[in-house]
Amino acid sequence: MTAKPRFFDLSDERGVLRTSIAVTLVISSLGIGFGLISGSFSIVFDGVYSLVDASMSLLSLIVVNLITAHTVSKNLSRKVRERFSMGFWHLEPMVLGLNGTLLIGVAVYALVNALSSLLEGGRDLEFGWAVVYAVITLIACAAVAIVEVRANRKIGSEFVRLDVKAWVMSAGITAALLMAFCLGYAVQDTKWQWISPYIDPAVLAFVCLLIIPLPISTVRQALADMFLVTPADLKAHIDTVARAFVEKHGLDSYRAYVARVGRSKEIELYFIVPADAPARTIGEWDALRVEIGDAVGGEGPDRWLTIVFTGDPEWAE
Repeated sequence: MTAKPRFFDLSDERGVLRTSIAVTLVISSLGIGFGLISGSFSIVFDGVYSLVDASMSLLSLIVVNLITAHTVSKNLSRKVRERFSMGFWHLEPMVLGLNGTLLIGVAVYALVNALSSLLEGGRDLEFGWAVVYAVITLIACAAVAIVEVRANRKIGSEFVRLDVKAWVMSAGITAALLMAFCLGYAVQDTKWQWISPYIDPAVLAFVCLLIIPLPISTVRQALADMFLVTPADLKAHIDTVARAFVEKHGLDSYRAYVARVGRSKEIELYFIVPADAPARTIGEWDALRVEIGDAVGGEGPDRWLTIVFTGDPEWAE
């Protein structure tokens, strides 16, 4: 009997995401709490940023569960399977795109507030509480990022990869905050104390400018998946396989349609059979399909491969 996987199993994509969500919620609570105590908008932003990230991680976990249930297990109800007969792969780029867009939006909003605060003369805060928060959060962010990077070497999940980026971004934000807060603490009761109100909004603006571009590549890839943009590398591979098959078996030509939607590879191959080709049994045609499938490679629950043989080119257009 197979043992039930642990809830926070780091060898499983869902376990990694659950771990990330749990730690993120703790950090978010700390950020909002310490931010209110110290009077630092940059710490409050860090907490809110973490809360948005946790929400997106939870949504990612739901999508992963749906994809896994549809492709591997039989836990989905018959009604759900009938309504989503093509699977749930299309949800993955939607979630990734939404995640990246929200992270960019939160950072842009914080940047506007930081610039506004600078123009208004900055804000005073308790640097002691701020330093304590930054140290705790930096250690937590770095630890989770390292754990996820190691776990994803075997898992190879795009969701986990994006989550690692989010943790690295959070660690970068916190490191910048820590340096700024240490500076602010050091200049207290000195002739440089006048810069202290500007430290919090200035470092927030700097951090926002750094992190805004980071999710752009994820959003771009998500849009490409949603619009079914043909991936050049996969199309080249399929063309090579199809041309070799056509030459080997004396077929007229082929048509290939390829897309990548999240983790899935959707491939449709139509082979044009000569009108005078000898008749074949169903078993022989299926054997040819197996040959093509082996040549294409990547067999698994996330490969959607359709192979059609026809004598009429219009059926392939």
